[in-house]
Amino acid sequence: MKTLPIVDPSHADASARLDAACRSVGFFAVPLAASCRQLRDEVISLAAEFFALPSSEKELVSMARGGPAWRGWFPLGGELTSGVPDRKEGYYFGEELPPDPRPMHGPNLWPQHPAGLRDAVTEWMTAMTDLGQQLLRSMAQGLGLPAEFFEHNLTAAPTPLFRIFRYPPHPAGDVATWGVGEHTDYGLLTLLATDGTPGLQVHSYGEWIDAPADPDLVICNLGDMLDRLTGGRYRSNPHRVRNHAGGDRYSLPFFLDPGWNAVVEPLAIDLGVQIGRRMTAGEPGIHTQTLYVVVHIGRELRRRVLIARRTATALSGIAVHQLVDQGAPGEGILARQAEVESRVQAEHAVGVIGIGIELPARQ
Repeated sequence: MKTLPIVDPSHADASARLDAACRSVGFFAVPLAASCRQLRDEVISLAAEFFALPSSEKELVSMARGGPAWRGWFPLGGELTSGVPDRKEGYYFGEELPPDPRPMHGPNLWPQHPAGLRDAVTEWMTAMTDLGQQLLRSMAQGLGLPAEFFEHNLTAAPTPLFRIFRYPPHPAGDVATWGVGEHTDYGLLTLLATDGTPGLQVHSYGEWIDAPADPDLVICNLGDMLDRLTGGRYRSNPHRVRNHAGGDRYSLPFFLDPGWNAVVEPLAIDLGVQIGRRMTAGEPGIHTQTLYVVVHIGRELRRRVLIARRTATALSGIAVHQLVDQGAPGEGILARQAEVESRVQAEHAVGVIGIGIELPARQ
């Protein structure tokens, strides 16, 4: 049975093995340090306490209150993939920052209960940032670059994003919906810990394969940025989630992404045989903030259209500047505003839920 490669990043051959996994599957698993296992259990236990609270209490930290910082709680079905509601409930966190008009910046929304969630989440994010930087050092070596390439450039001041998801058991006979539908991650590197409940599937080797459900493994996958950075040598592969177990499934995806002002442009390296999108080193890079904002605006607009359809309320005049401070967004944001708004109006006019901004596709 096909499965994901397991790599110990402390071994001498880690760079070569990670390079092979990144070229082929775009996914791999690494052992979760023994020192982090109790913390993982604590984060999941505290999250279960929070998700069990009445909706009225969870609404106090809803994402609607987080504004462009994109932090807080959302209910079951409150997030969409390709226009279809996901069967999951979640809580978004980021780096703890003072109030800031820029998207993805600002304070987190912490609940009053349960006590201890803030400290546990903060400690987990630090541990995953350290693990992510360690893996990027090995990947850099596999690419023939200095080990510190990412730390001295794209992730010198990274953008860490953390989610906690609860997937209820999937309804028997439902083949139309997913916990999370098929998608790729848009960032650099994703590190996923779980409670050990299966459900994650990865598209590789020409088929869908089940990811290991061992809670003492961290499932790692590459995002679209790393795919583009390496001209397709490292792969960002589709994945999806459906929980067929009898109880809730908890997952802790952590995203280690480039700094807010970083420019992601193709590496001037010998890429060998490319299996993904080909780019030349001179092609303009992707501004991190542009990609973040475009993706998150698309998600917010999809959510608003869905709400409008459910309530039969007219949707009009959704402007990107309501979601993004016009003085803060990166290069390219305002240039896409007219496109976003025109697509909102056109797709709403024909009753289509799925509004999205097309990111550069593989060629």
